[in-house]
Amino acid sequence: MTGTQLTATTPPGTGNALVVERLGKSFGATRVLDEVSFSIEPGRFLVLLGPSGSGKTTLLRCLAGIERADGGSIRLGDRTLAEGRTHLPPERRELAMVFQDYALWPHMTAAENVAYALKRRRPTKERSAAEVAATLARVGLDEHAERYPHQLSGGQQQRVALARALVARPGLLLFDEPLSNLDADLRERLRVEIAALTRESGATVVYITHDQAEAFALADTVGVLEQGRLVQLAAPEEVYQRPASPFVARFTGLAGELTGRADGTPHLGRVLCATPAGPLVATGMGALDDGAPVHVLVRPAAVTIAENPGEAADGSHNLSGTVADTAYRGRGYDHVVELADGSRLTGVFDRRACPRGTPVRVTLDPDGCFAYPSSSSSPSSFSRSAGSGQDAAPLSERTPVEVP
Repeated sequence: MTGTQLTATTPPGTGNALVVERLGKSFGATRVLDEVSFSIEPGRFLVLLGPSGSGKTTLLRCLAGIERADGGSIRLGDRTLAEGRTHLPPERRELAMVFQDYALWPHMTAAENVAYALKRRRPTKERSAAEVAATLARVGLDEHAERYPHQLSGGQQQRVALARALVARPGLLLFDEPLSNLDADLRERLRVEIAALTRESGATVVYITHDQAEAFALADTVGVLEQGRLVQLAAPEEVYQRPASPFVARFTGLAGELTGRADGTPHLGRVLCATPAGPLVATGMGALDDGAPVHVLVRPAAVTIAENPGEAADGSHNLSGTVADTAYRGRGYDHVVELADGSRLTGVFDRRACPRGTPVRVTLDPDGCFAYPSSSSSPSSFSRSAGSGQDAAPLSERTPVEVP
């Protein structure tokens, strides 16, 4: 996708359009951003998804002005933020940023932290106090306005950071994995609040995460980054149902992978695949001639434990296997099924519990099975070292960004 312009569209909001063209960034010999191009219309909520080292944090820091890109351009509304020698500092970009580690001033109360974002607008003392109080009330912290960060829980601190970002009514809101430090229940509650409050504000949003469930729940549009390249930009449903590459399919959730050969040419988007585990029908994701080697990637939602074994009416097939593990998930049970060839399918859900060692047959829905040509499906790109450090900012640099 190098150099390709991807566009996310939505009805106009009160935020600003964001246009990024051929953005590049290297640290030494390591290319971290490889000519990333995309545009977002006002009010759109874009989530950038990718593993550690994919370039998502570096991209966000370039948008914020914390990092200077090596090439390309960034425009927000009718203003050029970065291009050639032009590089506006963060405080002149009409944006706000919410950090993973809150980045609150420890010597300021919650109200003072929020009021700091209004500093450049120079409102009257009364006006500032009114706006701060109203914004803290929106995030449920009106009774905690005079507390210092160390007197607040992690979730409350992140609400203060969100209030500070919202109070200045920026044209662009940036989120740097803001929920990753919170426990699961609080993370879900704050996710709902972020979605509601940011859409209410009308701001254009760029939000980064490595959590695909979080991305799908929040986004109008999801962008997937692989080794500094934007490899897909689409609605969450399209990313899940039509992954542009094996990397995208793997990163957004698989039950398992099977190898085999195409048994006939694709027809109406479907291809019959002969695998060591048995025959199955999959969605063809590339040029597949009869007999071509294929790699079949299977979504968890595509796998069900069959009550009536045999070929299904829609052309899908059943594969025989044995339950290797069962885990209770509250709403039902997740199973690990070992197939006849020794491969495994994980996250196979059923409301019934199938004990370990139970022989079963599983039905595979072709809509959730993606057959890629074997040459395009190597998992090596997914295995990039998570500890490279090229996508992480030093803690000392993650200070509060002054917003207009």
